[in-house]
Amino acid sequence: MRQARIVPLVVATALFMENTDSTVLATSLPAIAADMGEDPIALKLALTSYLVSLAIFIPISGWAADRYGARTVFRWALAVFMAGSLACAASHSLGWFVAARFLQGMGGAMMVPVGRLVLLRSVPKGELVQALATLTIPALVGPVIGPPLGGLITTTLHWRWIFFINLPIGLAGILLATRYFQDIKEEARPPLDLLGFALSGAGLASLMLGLASSGRHLLPEAVSWACTAAGIVLCGLYLAHSRRVAHPVIRLDLLRHPTFRAAVLGGSLFRIGTGAIPFLLPLMLQLGFGLDPLHSGLITFAAAAGALFMKTIAARILRAFGFRAVMTVNAVIAACLLGANGLFTAGTPHALIIAVLLIGGCFRSLQFTAVNAIAYADVDPRDMSAATSLASVAQQLSLSIGVAFGAFALQEAAGWHGRTEIRAEDFWPAFLAVAFVSGLSTLTFRRLAPEAGAEVSGHRLVRVKPVADAT
Repeated sequence: MRQARIVPLVVATALFMENTDSTVLATSLPAIAADMGEDPIALKLALTSYLVSLAIFIPISGWAADRYGARTVFRWALAVFMAGSLACAASHSLGWFVAARFLQGMGGAMMVPVGRLVLLRSVPKGELVQALATLTIPALVGPVIGPPLGGLITTTLHWRWIFFINLPIGLAGILLATRYFQDIKEEARPPLDLLGFALSGAGLASLMLGLASSGRHLLPEAVSWACTAAGIVLCGLYLAHSRRVAHPVIRLDLLRHPTFRAAVLGGSLFRIGTGAIPFLLPLMLQLGFGLDPLHSGLITFAAAAGALFMKTIAARILRAFGFRAVMTVNAVIAACLLGANGLFTAGTPHALIIAVLLIGGCFRSLQFTAVNAIAYADVDPRDMSAATSLASVAQQLSLSIGVAFGAFALQEAAGWHGRTEIRAEDFWPAFLAVAFVSGLSTLTFRRLAPEAGAEVSGHRLVRVKPVADAT
């Protein structure tokens, strides 16, 4: 019981730092773009470059933890993340900033998946939902305080100071991991699939870079298309390679588990929509409605506050209704609330905006808790390392696609009116597009068995026995 309480809190330190960093950065994107003389939409690369790095290095996070020990890898990952933060603070151009975010991603690729792996190997399955909820409650404090804090620092000081927040948090995580983590290793680990790592890493990186740089941001349009095409080819080569080797770096065979497959595929569709929110919402409030970073942050934090509240009751909801029912219905509700963001105007009362964001955060949080818990319901403990790597790759890829897709929809909406500058009326088509993609995830969750994940949620399906025919 003590392990189930302490380990999630230690892992939450890494999530807290990562989530604080991302929400602080999202609030400050318009100010960073202005300081660097860049198109605000071009700053999507500041978000996606981090995700590109995750896509490259996450597949070997499980192997690294098995080889060198989870505690050792976790501590080094925190140190690399802090080094990337210092590099971000020293950036003076978009290219430098993108490279610094890539360095941060190298740390994040090991930091969060390895921390989650420690949790999964330390907590019994019956306590997994509660442990995941405990894990994410401190981590969600970051997104609650991140937007107002980032807005305050950017408005009163300078955006560069936002990256120094990570230093004391990272140091605390290293100290806590040293004291409370076991240096878990897997003695029977397979050899590293170097060719698979090269193909998957280069393929995912090229694909995501091509999608993120569309619109002639950082790279010429032809180069963006070439990167996308190269990424598709390399990913295809990896698929062929993974069928020929005994221990591929990304275990696609784990998708044979219905619960894991639903979490990866359905969760990815859902995250494509929600991944665009940190990019679109601050831009709409600041560029579209004319708010400063501080007032923008004081509004956008409401979504994280709603998510924080939902984590306290998510386990009881899943226990009462089961994974299939909750995920199927909740995906539609969350998508509708996401689309409602596009209905906001400069004249919409801020209290109403906050209320919609608060409620939307609740439903998205419930969906993420359910997806993360059911993903590992039927996975063998020996496959947990490979499963966490695959799930994390899918998560970061879908988030990156969400940012790129949201930016593309925003650009196209402005293009419909024959202009390149972004105005308030350009945001509703973008929110509608990403909400539609999120809502499609319900089709995947409907395919689950009614009793799916019952061992994890504790839900008991009541079956009505047919009455025998008296005749």
